[in-house]
Amino acid sequence: MLGLPPLLGAINTMWYALPLIVVISLVYSATRHEAMQPILSHSARLATMIVLFMVVIMAVLAFLSWRL
Repeated sequence: MLGLPPLLGAINTMWYALPLIVVISLVYSATRHEAMQPILSHSARLATMIVLFMVVIMAVLAFLSWRL
């Protein structure tokens, strides 16, 4: 068991993913649409898909490394 401080340090680095996800989804959506409403709705859907993909990959990696 590593303890609580290393775990909290790893959690803090995950906060860098939030602005990256927002920027990627906004820029990608802005290249597809011109009006603001479609950009924001597509961006919200894309950000949700990115977060869900990251959670699934994290769960798979956690499962694979469970007994290491």
